[in-house]
Amino acid sequence: MASPDAFHPDLPDDGDDPPPLRSRLHHIRADALDADTAQSGGMRRFAAISGRTVGSERIWMGQTHVAPGTASADHHHGASETAIHVVRGHPEFVFLDDSGGTPKEIRLRTSPGDYIFVPPYVPHREENPSTGEEAVVVIARSTQEAIVVNLPGLYVLGQEPHTG
Repeated sequence: MASPDAFHPDLPDDGDDPPPLRSRLHHIRADALDADTAQSGGMRRFAAISGRTVGSERIWMGQTHVAPGTASADHHHGASETAIHVVRGHPEFVFLDDSGGTPKEIRLRTSPGDYIFVPPYVPHREENPSTGEEAVVVIARSTQEAIVVNLPGLYVLGQEPHTG
């Protein structure tokens, strides 16, 4: 959780009762990200902006780190819309598409500076094919907290999940 020093040090401290979270701007330092978030195997998520850390009501923002040669578990983010900005590495985002009539695995190969949009409930996974570089992305979600629903496999949205 963001530490009390996340408030700007030049603002007055009015005694023992901290001001409401939504009455001030918040500065979350890079070394103060909150690792107590929903997780999927193969990746680490860190919250910066959330209902718990700063009192946000309609947005979650943080980072995800995927180690070299690692893939996340298959998952979706519930009702959240998710925007992803690639900071480091070349992560790949994998999902199933059946617009051609037959489900087909699609891989979106990215580079630093790229963006990905993940609609609500769409099953996917992140992979880092690099053998030597961690992939780091910044994530923004349209919900207050990071919703993560781990799945036994990928499936096309609206169809029964594959069981393996």
